[in-house]
This record gives sequence, structure tokens and C-alpha cells, in this order.
Amino acid sequence: MEMKAPRVRLEPWSEGDLGLLRAGNAPELMTHLGGPETEDQLLARHHRYVTLSADRTGKGRMFRIVLLPDGEPVGNTGFWETTWQGQDVYETGWGVLGEFQGRGLAVAATKAVVERARAERKHRCLMAYPSVGNGASNAVCRKAGFELLGESDFEYPVGHMMRCNEWRLDLEAGLQADLAAGVEAEPEAGVEAE
Repeated sequence: MEMKAPRVRLEPWSEGDLGLLRAGNAPELMTHLGGPETEDQLLARHHRYVTLSADRTGKGRMFRIVLLPDGEPVGNTGFWETTWQGQDVYETGWGVLGEFQGRGLAVAATKAVVERARAERKHRCLMAYPSVGNGASNAVCRKAGFELLGESDFEYPVGHMMRCNEWRLDLEAGLQADLAAGVEAEPEAGVEAE
């Protein structure tokens, strides 16, 4: 019997999502990210997410991941501008609450983020940098179609060095296929994915 892929919707991050960010700050969920953040760090990150979510200049977007059909918020994801090897690219990351992990939600949400980043038509590559010890996040990258480039040292959070895998996804490859097929960019409302 084949399992049906989970359905999620990405909704723009908003002021009301601070509780979701706090729930994702549990020690067991932050193991590969330098440990839980302080309240001040959480508030600063929440402000960055709200600001980025409202951006319309192509710098990126942040979203809450909503499980369908129930509409329950289960995590966050997004993409933002960064520089990789002297090239302007997007970077992505995600977090799914512990009780919802292992269901394929991060993969579905990451695939939806790929489409949102691709629709911006601004940068060629989308990068992800999970810790080499984070098997689940590395599996998300692989299942979402990223290419493993190798390992590197990465500072996250500031002052904390970690060994990461560098994953890259070519946004233009999918865009060219979409253009050839006459597919339009996703509408601005919530994006659903399986």
C-alpha cells in the first residue's frame, strides 16, 4: 500500500506567528543549530521573518507551514538572499515541530519554497546548509532535488561554527521547463504542495 504524500500550504509569516517560533525553539529541535535561542534572539528572528515576509523586492520570503486539511501550523520555512562563492543566491531553511516530524512535511514545504524562489526569477541557485550530523535535513535536501556539493564550515548562529553539507538546486533548470510548457508563476496567496 502506497502512502499518500502529505499536503501543506505555505502562508506568509506574520506578527501572530511568534508562538510557533517559540514552539520550534525546543532544545531537541535546536540540537543541530547551536541550541535554543534566548527570548531576545527569538524576537529579533521573528522581526526579521515578518519583515522578509512583507518584502516584495525579491530578497526572499518567510512562511509558516500549515498542514492540510486541518490548517494546523506545523513549522516554518523560507528563502532569503545570501552570497555563496562570490555569487548572489537564495538560501533556504526549515523547521518542523517535533510531533509532526517524519511525515514528509519538510520535503513538501521545501518543494513549495523551491517554486516560490523560482517564481522570483532573480537568482539561479537555491542553497541549503544542514549540519553534516543532521540526517533528516540532509534527506530533505536529497528528496527535494538538491545536489550535494560537499562539506564546508558554516557560522550559525553568529559565533558558532558547524560543519555543514552544501546543497544546491538550479532554479533556472525548472524555470526553463516551466516556460517551455507555458506554466505561469504561483499566485501570491498560500501555496499548496504534496
